[in-house]
Amino acid sequence: MTTGDLSSPEISRNYGYGKALPKVKLLTIVRLGLFQMGLGMMSVMVFGVLNRVLIKELAVPSTLATIILALTLFVAPARVIFGQLSDTKPLFGYHRTGYVWLGAAGLAINAIIAVQVMWQLGASLKLTGWTLATYGWAGLLGLIFALYGLSVSMCSTPFATLLVDITDEEDRSRVVAIDWSMLIGGTIVGAITIGVLLKSLTIDATIFEVQAQINRLFLIIPVLICILTVVATWGVERKYSRFTSRVSTPHEGSHLSLGRALAILTASRQTQIFFTFLVVMTLGLFIQDPILETYGGDIFNLSIGQTASLNAYWGGGTLLGLSAAGFWFIPKLGKQKTARLGCMLVAASMLWIIVAGLTQKAVFLQLALLLFGMCSGLVTTGAISLMLDLTVPETAGTFIGAWGLSQALAKGLATIIGGTGLSIGKLISPNLMLAYGLVFSLQALAMIIAVYLLDRVNVREFQTSAKDTIKAAIAADVD
Repeated sequence: MTTGDLSSPEISRNYGYGKALPKVKLLTIVRLGLFQMGLGMMSVMVFGVLNRVLIKELAVPSTLATIILALTLFVAPARVIFGQLSDTKPLFGYHRTGYVWLGAAGLAINAIIAVQVMWQLGASLKLTGWTLATYGWAGLLGLIFALYGLSVSMCSTPFATLLVDITDEEDRSRVVAIDWSMLIGGTIVGAITIGVLLKSLTIDATIFEVQAQINRLFLIIPVLICILTVVATWGVERKYSRFTSRVSTPHEGSHLSLGRALAILTASRQTQIFFTFLVVMTLGLFIQDPILETYGGDIFNLSIGQTASLNAYWGGGTLLGLSAAGFWFIPKLGKQKTARLGCMLVAASMLWIIVAGLTQKAVFLQLALLLFGMCSGLVTTGAISLMLDLTVPETAGTFIGAWGLSQALAKGLATIIGGTGLSIGKLISPNLMLAYGLVFSLQALAMIIAVYLLDRVNVREFQTSAKDTIKAAIAADVD
């Protein structure tokens, strides 16, 4: 077998069951990436457009706006449930694919509804201020975003687990590089598409003009994402999945309760360390996320379309970083050292973003985001590759769900820290540049702490201790 050649027609391992499974081909991996591309496009729309509209155009306080958006991420405990369900309860005849389809449909529906509720919140705030009705619309918007987050959890965790199911360990860094590159590719495509569709909106556009353009955007993209999801996953699990071959008793975890699953995930010292690293690393990547577009509007005087297009520079850099990490840095340095280097460079790139604000020239911000994206790509590929190594076949869905849980909760926390940090900065000083600088400095500090934690991660220790812990826990649950 030629290791690492994803396009090779050669047969993969038979795992001792006498059934030779085909090796996943490059074209199939690229096709799977269409799902990731759709998620990237939705991410730009929700966190790149709606956050800007809520805070700047509708005048919702940044702290409240970011809390509402963060609810999409604070429902992340459901990732463990959906991961475990995909291990033990097939849907539409599939362990993973059925959950991906159903989650994508829910994602699209909730995104369309959320935009309409957002307009009602803005109208109520303008007409009556913060009355009971306004708080009611804010609460309803938060609920819709929570349902949106549940839909993301339902489709993304089983999808990540599907990548584990269809690949062998030596192939995964390249699979991660390709599919996560397409996730970022979706961010770029989404940013460019939004920039084109909203090109007519100037910095002083009326709320009615904004509403008409964004309503159109939030009808086209969600439907497209549902189509991409079906095309991406059709037939893949049935042909390539090694799930039943790798698990001696495929449903032996069916009696594993959520409480027991969480106990397993916290029983290993290395699991705890890696959980903490993921949380801090994610803070270091996403604290700027909720305020980047308002940074472009307040400091650089950019329109909605122009600030949404900033994601293309970040995404382009991330795409370069992902590819470089998967095909050069990880093979040369290893997964852990690649992630460490990326963390250090992200911290440095935050300084450039601050300096760009002092110049008030958009080109410097664009270059800074390109560098930040490249560094983020190194971190992401290294960390995700480590995450897939810190997974055992018997409860892969549970573990992938748990890793996703820690990242999503951290991203939600980062969203709130970003919005609250900006509000605190504005209270401390009327100078907007100092307020934004405070947020970016917090992000750099998080990355420095992440390096400290990463140095204490030991994959070999995890794989040894976790397997014994899981076997004992499953045996205890069954008993």
